[in-house]
Amino acid sequence: MTQPEAIRLLLQAVAHGEVSPDSALEKLKHFDFEPVEDFARIDHHRTLRTGFPEVIWGPGKTPEQIIEIIKVMRDRNPVVMATRIEPNVYAQLREQIPELRYYALARICALVPAHLEPRHSGTIGLLSAGTADLPVAEEAAITAELSGFQVKRFWDVGVAGIHRLLSNRQAIAEADVLIVVAGMEGALPSVVGGLTDCPVIAVPTSIGYGASFNGLAALLTMLNSCAAGIGVVNIDNGFGAAVLAGQILRTAQKLR
Repeated sequence: MTQPEAIRLLLQAVAHGEVSPDSALEKLKHFDFEPVEDFARIDHHRTLRTGFPEVIWGPGKTPEQIIEIIKVMRDRNPVVMATRIEPNVYAQLREQIPELRYYALARICALVPAHLEPRHSGTIGLLSAGTADLPVAEEAAITAELSGFQVKRFWDVGVAGIHRLLSNRQAIAEADVLIVVAGMEGALPSVVGGLTDCPVIAVPTSIGYGASFNGLAALLTMLNSCAAGIGVVNIDNGFGAAVLAGQILRTAQKLR
């Protein structure tokens, strides 16, 4: 009942006398948020406000808390997603929710429809500098796909072997927004930003030797890029990059 079309249909049913006001009120009584015992308040209204439902942040929550939150969210959202879920935690969640799907590399678990198809126009191109950056890159890719966007992946195209990037130049140019994930010195977004005409979202990762300072070096490189049109999210924040890319595409669709 937090999806715009579902609310519109409910209001039409009330207007036509097909649903009583009391029944409609029952459906809408947790319209803004719904408490889950004494540890959470689920923001059911978020999809209407932002276009994206609330997503469960896994670390810091017990498996029991995550289970209860998923149960509250599942009846109101076509996709329920939890991020940064370790395999041992997923095993406990699946005991109570057998249909829960796990994306191991991205550390995401989700309830998804049987046939999940892109429902938004546009394509998100996702580039990963190295294999070690893949967990963050896959977090972005899976988040985007579960949010209804088409994703094209380009893995292991870092600047240490620039020919790998250039060999995919035509395919990369076909994307409408790019997410570029890199650790070490974080140079890849600058190179990509100088080759493309679409927005570039840079994601620094915590991959690198000691002087990378757990991703701080890559973050500063990306913030200081000489290529225009690059936005930077926080270290290892693949999820945030995917949501930003989705907002860009949805805004472009509204403008059209």
